[in-house]
Amino acid sequence: PNVKRRKIMTLKNNRHTPVQIHANLRQFTGSENYYKHGLFRNFIYTDGIKYLAETCGAYWLLDAINCWQNERQILINPRLAHFQFWRLRVNHNNNSAVLSCEDGDGKVILTQNIEFTDFPLIEFTCYLINRTLLLPLEY
Repeated sequence: PNVKRRKIMTLKNNRHTPVQIHANLRQFTGSENYYKHGLFRNFIYTDGIKYLAETCGAYWLLDAINCWQNERQILINPRLAHFQFWRLRVNHNNNSAVLSCEDGDGKVILTQNIEFTDFPLIEFTCYLINRTLLLPLEY
Protein backbone atom coordinates (compact mmCIF):
# COMPACT_ATOMS: atom_id res chain seq x y z
CA PRO A 1 0.00 0.00 0.00
CA ASN A 2 0.98 3.58 -0.57
CA VAL A 3 2.33 5.35 2.51
CA LYS A 4 2.52 9.08 3.16
CA ARG A 5 4.14 10.66 6.22
CA ARG A 6 2.93 13.88 7.81
CA LYS A 7 2.95 15.51 11.18
CA ILE A 8 -0.58 16.11 12.37
CA MET A 9 -1.34 17.74 15.67
CA THR A 10 -4.74 18.34 17.12
CA LEU A 11 -5.55 21.57 18.86
CA LYS A 12 -7.87 20.63 21.65
CA ASN A 13 -9.12 21.54 25.03
CA ASN A 14 -10.47 18.08 25.71
CA ARG A 15 -12.18 17.58 29.03
CA HIS A 16 -13.65 14.22 28.05
CA THR A 17 -11.98 10.91 28.78
CA PRO A 18 -11.72 8.28 26.04
CA VAL A 19 -14.39 6.26 27.87
CA GLN A 20 -16.76 9.25 27.82
CA ILE A 21 -16.04 9.92 24.15
CA HIS A 22 -16.76 6.29 23.20
CA ALA A 23 -19.99 6.35 25.24
CA ASN A 24 -21.07 9.57 23.55
CA LEU A 25 -20.22 8.27 20.08
CA ARG A 26 -22.52 5.28 20.69
CA GLN A 27 -25.42 7.75 21.08
CA PHE A 28 -25.25 8.67 17.38
CA THR A 29 -27.52 6.18 15.63
CA GLY A 30 -28.44 8.26 12.63
CA SER A 31 -27.96 11.89 11.80
CA GLU A 32 -30.46 14.71 11.89
CA ASN A 33 -28.00 17.14 10.32
CA TYR A 34 -25.40 17.03 7.58
CA TYR A 35 -22.50 19.46 7.37
CA LYS A 36 -20.43 20.64 4.44
CA HIS A 37 -16.70 20.85 4.91
CA GLY A 38 -15.45 24.44 4.80
CA LEU A 39 -12.80 23.80 2.14
CA PHE A 40 -14.22 20.80 0.32
CA ARG A 41 -17.85 21.69 -0.38
CA ASN A 42 -18.75 18.30 -1.88
CA PHE A 43 -17.53 16.52 1.27
CA ILE A 44 -20.34 16.02 3.80
CA TYR A 45 -20.28 14.71 7.36
CA THR A 46 -22.81 13.78 10.03
CA ASP A 47 -23.62 14.80 13.60
CA GLY A 48 -21.44 12.02 15.01
CA ILE A 49 -18.42 13.02 12.95
CA LYS A 50 -18.95 16.65 13.92
CA TYR A 51 -19.02 15.65 17.59
CA LEU A 52 -15.77 13.69 17.19
CA ALA A 53 -14.03 16.52 15.32
CA GLU A 54 -15.06 19.14 17.87
CA THR A 55 -14.50 17.05 21.00
CA CYS A 56 -11.17 15.57 19.92
CA GLY A 57 -9.88 18.56 17.95
CA ALA A 58 -9.81 16.28 14.93
CA TYR A 59 -10.95 18.30 11.95
CA TRP A 60 -7.53 17.33 10.58
CA LEU A 61 -8.86 13.77 10.28
CA LEU A 62 -11.68 14.93 7.99
CA ASP A 63 -9.12 16.88 5.95
CA ALA A 64 -6.86 13.82 5.67
CA ILE A 65 -9.67 11.52 4.52
CA ASN A 66 -10.89 14.07 2.00
CA CYS A 67 -7.40 14.73 0.63
CA TRP A 68 -7.06 11.06 -0.30
CA GLN A 69 -10.16 11.14 -2.51
CA ASN A 70 -8.28 12.24 -5.64
CA GLU A 71 -5.42 9.79 -5.23
CA ARG A 72 -4.92 6.99 -7.75
CA GLN A 73 -5.54 4.19 -5.23
CA ILE A 74 -9.07 5.51 -4.66
CA LEU A 75 -9.86 6.57 -8.22
CA ILE A 76 -8.96 3.28 -9.92
CA ASN A 77 -11.29 1.24 -7.72
CA PRO A 78 -14.93 1.89 -8.72
CA ARG A 79 -16.21 0.28 -5.52
CA LEU A 80 -14.42 2.93 -3.45
CA ALA A 81 -16.45 5.65 -5.17
CA HIS A 82 -19.40 4.44 -3.11
CA PHE A 83 -17.95 2.91 0.08
CA GLN A 84 -14.73 3.32 2.06
CA PHE A 85 -13.87 2.02 5.53
CA TRP A 86 -11.44 4.33 7.36
CA ARG A 87 -9.51 3.35 10.48
CA LEU A 88 -7.24 5.45 12.68
CA ARG A 89 -4.99 3.52 15.08
CA VAL A 90 -3.11 5.58 17.65
CA ASN A 91 0.01 4.55 19.52
CA HIS A 92 -0.11 6.57 22.73
CA ASN A 93 3.42 5.43 23.68
CA ASN A 94 4.93 7.73 21.04
CA ASN A 95 1.84 9.76 19.99
CA SER A 96 1.95 8.46 16.44
CA ALA A 97 -0.88 6.98 14.40
CA VAL A 98 -1.70 5.15 11.21
CA LEU A 99 -4.69 6.12 9.10
CA SER A 100 -5.84 3.46 6.66
CA CYS A 101 -8.55 3.02 4.06
CA GLU A 102 -10.07 -0.41 3.48
CA ASP A 103 -12.48 -1.58 0.83
CA GLY A 104 -15.04 -3.05 3.23
CA ASP A 105 -13.75 -6.60 2.84
CA GLY A 106 -10.68 -6.01 4.99
CA LYS A 107 -8.31 -5.22 2.09
CA VAL A 108 -6.14 -2.22 2.95
CA ILE A 109 -6.04 0.14 0.00
CA LEU A 110 -3.74 2.80 1.45
CA THR A 111 -2.13 3.91 4.69
CA GLN A 112 -0.82 7.19 6.01
CA ASN A 113 1.68 7.31 8.87
CA ILE A 114 1.07 10.22 11.21
CA GLU A 115 4.19 11.16 13.14
CA PHE A 116 2.43 13.02 15.94
CA THR A 117 -1.12 13.34 17.20
CA ASP A 118 -2.76 13.87 20.55
CA PHE A 119 -5.99 12.18 19.40
CA PRO A 120 -7.39 10.67 22.62
CA LEU A 121 -8.79 7.37 21.33
CA ILE A 122 -6.70 4.27 20.61
CA GLU A 123 -8.77 3.40 17.57
CA PHE A 124 -11.49 5.08 15.57
CA THR A 125 -13.40 3.84 12.53
CA CYS A 126 -15.79 5.55 10.16
CA TYR A 127 -17.31 5.08 6.72
CA LEU A 128 -17.25 7.31 3.70
CA ILE A 129 -20.37 6.49 1.70
CA ASN A 130 -21.11 8.49 -1.44
CA ARG A 131 -18.93 11.39 -0.19
CA THR A 132 -20.63 11.44 3.24
CA LEU A 133 -18.45 10.65 6.27
CA LEU A 134 -20.33 8.91 9.10
CA LEU A 135 -19.94 6.76 12.16
CA PRO A 136 -20.67 3.04 11.77
CA LEU A 137 -23.78 3.37 13.98
CA GLU A 138 -25.06 6.20 11.79
CA TYR A 139 -25.15 3.88 8.75
